[in-house]
Amino acid sequence: MTQLVDFHSHFFSRPFFDALAAQSPLPGEPEEKLADVALKTGIEVPSPDLRQHLDRWLSELDAYGVGHLVSFASLPEEIPAVAEAGSLADGRITPFALVNPTADGAPDAVRGLLGERGFRGILLFPAMHRFDLAGDAARAVFSAVHEHGAVAVVHCGVLQVKLRDLLGLPRPYDLSFADPLALIPSANAFSNARFVIPHFGAGLLRETLIAGTMCENVFVDTSSSNAWMATQPGRTSLVDVFERALGVFGAERILFGTDSSTFPRGWRQDLLTVQREALGACGVSEADREQIFGGNAERLLKLQDR
Repeated sequence: MTQLVDFHSHFFSRPFFDALAAQSPLPGEPEEKLADVALKTGIEVPSPDLRQHLDRWLSELDAYGVGHLVSFASLPEEIPAVAEAGSLADGRITPFALVNPTADGAPDAVRGLLGERGFRGILLFPAMHRFDLAGDAARAVFSAVHEHGAVAVVHCGVLQVKLRDLLGLPRPYDLSFADPLALIPSANAFSNARFVIPHFGAGLLRETLIAGTMCENVFVDTSSSNAWMATQPGRTSLVDVFERALGVFGAERILFGTDSSTFPRGWRQDLLTVQREALGACGVSEADREQIFGGNAERLLKLQDR
């Protein structure tokens, strides 16, 4: 039986919290800002001890029967911690790293991440970093991904980062850069790369389906509570979303994910349950469910080769 693989989570180690707190315009020292966030929300600020934070994630995977986890370094400052976690996790965690293609030296940085640093993919936020998915900066980064036969997770549609809001950081997001249709030229140009649009396009489902129709190397992931469904005309359910995604991507290009991130909430078992129920309502076979919940990710991550 195929192992359960969560293709979308955020490691959110202490360097992530520290970096955002240092950028926050709110009064007080970074430690005071984080303490206030914890008091207001119940979110636990991780220990600076990386091993302790990693063990907590591994305990969650064991508790819920998750065989493997893709976990993102969600800021450049977090990349060393997530790289180390991946190397210490006994093959249970595959690290991906957030990359800003407009940063100096981004393509070479990506080559380093995908080479000696052990990352298998990158995460892009075009709305946050305001770059054209078909532009020169993005294409240079995608070329590096193509060279390594790796994966680019490209966040399209609605973007919200709760911790940024809690720390009073501005919202620089320009959703005009986050249209899945803009990914089509690059996906066609770099056929050895695999592109994953998370959250079914986060409100841009139609555009995501078109991108998937035009490009066989474009996938979707199922992560988050998919609250974007409230933005759709008419009443849209998760069953509706899965049926439309299956019609375009088939079971072979849909990846299970949760968007799990903070403690004490931990790993999102509730989302696994909801998604299993939705696929059941769609009449998806057990063999196809195994592909969605693990087989497709195993293939993309080349887990069998490790």
